[in-house]
Amino acid sequence: MKITFTINRKPQTVNIEDENTPLLWVLRDILDLKATKFGCGKGACGACTVKVEDDAIRSCSYAVKFAKGKSITTLEGLGTAEKPHPVQQAWIEEIVPQCGYCQPGFMMATAVLLDKNTNPTDEDLDKNISNVCRCGTYYRMRKAIHRAAEIKRAETLNTEDNV
Repeated sequence: MKITFTINRKPQTVNIEDENTPLLWVLRDILDLKATKFGCGKGACGACTVKVEDDAIRSCSYAVKFAKGKSITTLEGLGTAEKPHPVQQAWIEEIVPQCGYCQPGFMMATAVLLDKNTNPTDEDLDKNISNVCRCGTYYRMRKAIHRAAEIKRAETLNTEDNV
């Protein structure tokens, strides 16, 4: 079965035997996008979080058939080395990762949150970022999320000023 979607702003068609294959395995094994990680396989830990349309989705429990015709963003498509996304820039500035395994999922969940709320409170983070980090870098992540929000607000102001 052929399934077409947009991945990191590029049209993509994959030929897949089982349309119920988790999107995670299509990303990693077929499209060679390795930033998205396998964690628990049950949609609980968030290591596999990607952006589908405007939502943070746990790709390990999201059948690829549901991706048909949709726009998907992984960490590889968030920003570039020359122009990192505000979340990537904040993660660098705050030296967030310890082992780093879960960080792509946290970063994608954060990017989705900041698309909807550019000034999140700690309560907003508690309600919207439910990913799990075994290293316990939550304090640094919280600082980075607030820093990313600052960067994003500043970019928005600069864009509006230049219009």
